[in-house]
Amino acid sequence: MRLEDHVRFVRGIGPKKAELLQKLGIETLADAIGCYPRGYEDRTRIIPIAQLVDGEKQCIHAIVGAQPATAHIRKGMDVTRCKVFDSSGSIALRFFNNRYAAAGLEVGQEYAFYGKVQAEGRSFVMLAPEFEPVSRESRTGRILPIYPLTAGLSQKDLYRVTDAALQAAGDVKDFLPEDIRNRQKLPPLGKALPYIHRPQTMEQAQQARHRMVFEELFLLSCGMGFLRSGREGKQGARLRDLSLGAFYRALPFELTGAQRRAIEACTMDIAAGKPLRRLVQGDVGSGKTMVAAALCCLAANNGRQAAIMAPTELLAQQHMQTLGPLLQKLGISCGLLTGSLGAKKKREITQQMEDGTLSVAIGTHALLSEQVRFHDLAVAVVDEQHRFGVNQRASLTEKGENVHLLVMSATPIPRTLALLIYGDLDVSIIDELPPGRQKIKTYAVSEKTRPRIDRFIDNQCADGGQVYVVCPLVEDSENIDCVRNSAEHTAERLAKVLPHRTVGLVHGRTKAAEKEQIMSDFAEGRIDILVSTTVIEVGVNVPNATLMVVEDADCFGLSQLHQLRGRVGRGNRQSFCIFYGADRGAEARERLSTLVHTNDGFVIAQKDLEMRGAGDFFGTRQHGLPPMKMANLAGDTRLLEQARQEADALLEQDPELEGQPLLKAKVQKLFSQYGEGAFN
Repeated sequence: MRLEDHVRFVRGIGPKKAELLQKLGIETLADAIGCYPRGYEDRTRIIPIAQLVDGEKQCIHAIVGAQPATAHIRKGMDVTRCKVFDSSGSIALRFFNNRYAAAGLEVGQEYAFYGKVQAEGRSFVMLAPEFEPVSRESRTGRILPIYPLTAGLSQKDLYRVTDAALQAAGDVKDFLPEDIRNRQKLPPLGKALPYIHRPQTMEQAQQARHRMVFEELFLLSCGMGFLRSGREGKQGARLRDLSLGAFYRALPFELTGAQRRAIEACTMDIAAGKPLRRLVQGDVGSGKTMVAAALCCLAANNGRQAAIMAPTELLAQQHMQTLGPLLQKLGISCGLLTGSLGAKKKREITQQMEDGTLSVAIGTHALLSEQVRFHDLAVAVVDEQHRFGVNQRASLTEKGENVHLLVMSATPIPRTLALLIYGDLDVSIIDELPPGRQKIKTYAVSEKTRPRIDRFIDNQCADGGQVYVVCPLVEDSENIDCVRNSAEHTAERLAKVLPHRTVGLVHGRTKAAEKEQIMSDFAEGRIDILVSTTVIEVGVNVPNATLMVVEDADCFGLSQLHQLRGRVGRGNRQSFCIFYGADRGAEARERLSTLVHTNDGFVIAQKDLEMRGAGDFFGTRQHGLPPMKMANLAGDTRLLEQARQEADALLEQDPELEGQPLLKAKVQKLFSQYGEGAFN
């Protein structure tokens, strides 16, 4: 077989299993060889029963001492027990709803058992072990790769396709340059593939992982290098008048030093004649929008147009409410374009954009529509970039010639991750809060404090404040282990406990018009307590909101909790944030403690990355970064630096990778989703 062959031709894999493998992204043998194990079970160590350790997965060779017996415990739960022994002692086996597996055990026969050992009193039990007769063919005595699965597939199915893929790979050509491999002490691809899929020792598996992680980070670094070099030699949209005196005078407040530095960095990029490609990072409320406003002014002052794209209608409307009056004061026309606008209003706005009578367009994905044309777009601003794919921001800049791009993010991103996601952008960080913003007092609490917190909610409302209560899910039927309080249940409970307060409920299933009305009522003070899911994570600005309560905070990422906290503290009054979940174990306490002790978004983001890994960092995969199978950006920081240095050095010698055709093809394939013409 060849690597291009479909997996359905592998013996034992029929059309149904081929369909299931497709869910894992495996269609061909080439896909199979790139599906790396997520871990290994070391079954080479056979442990005497007397030396077993509580809480670990271990392997024993033992003889079945008695026929397995099944007992019906409760509805839907049968437990099968069996006693086995070796020369050092005995242990009980326990199977759940699996009497047929245990029925394969014969009294007096020796088997290899592999499973998690758990202490019960003075003795041990092994829970739901895998087993097989001790023989030369048994998997015991081997290091067993553990592959990601989907319902209907077994590890045996993955062994079949990866076995076939390894045979087809044969003498595979290596795309990593030999001198780089030697410097980094990496095995060649022909060795690394068998090492990662069928290691004989854990050392081989470790060597292979090291190679594959370096490879991923090196390819990403090469791709980002290409994206950066694609900007070199290009001209940005010409903006001759870069004076912002009128803009600064029109502001009703003084900008912070960090805001001014970010604006100056943008104007210097434009003055240099190159296309502006800048990321402005800063916590919620740090004033990133003023940087966008300054760029919109520059475009309008030069008779050109600007566009601001936000991920939600609520955020687009908020930008319109904030920027509209300021820009109009400066004589700059500003319009809003969202999906929910009526057909007549939509036609009117798009016509003004096309004929140039509208200088600044604020909108959602609606701006990307083919029907939307600009008269002369010079500046594009993308807010909350991680919610858009990279090719979406490209679609917006392609609506004009040599458009300057500003990307704004309220999600503080650790440097290691930012290098990959935004490797083609320059970075400005707004690390000062505007004057008058007070530090939000934050507490992590347990369930037993609930009556006290309910009274605190009531007191905040009595003092003229308003309260957000955020829940992870909409209703109780959406069963997740960690969730106790859904939005619907919480809204009902608060309405009963505090009948004299107005309680609103909004979530992802609320119809757009109704959601808008509820949020508007809350913003105008007609609702005291707004219960919601994370739809308010990026939402309206309510300066009167003084308290944020998050139910089941252990279900959220730290960066998401930090974003939610940023919804309060926008007025002059002291604000508070309360996280339920401090009684959910040591890990939950440690995570929430980070938020209690710091308001620094970057410290929180680094902790989030360390505890959850990059894959979960944003909660979605919409940020456009090519997926990583092996690299852990929290743990592989040093390797990332080495990969970047090697990539930069190689691209300096050979900018087009003409001398490395295999590597160039690999990078082009990986980055084909970017759509920015970087590799043409």
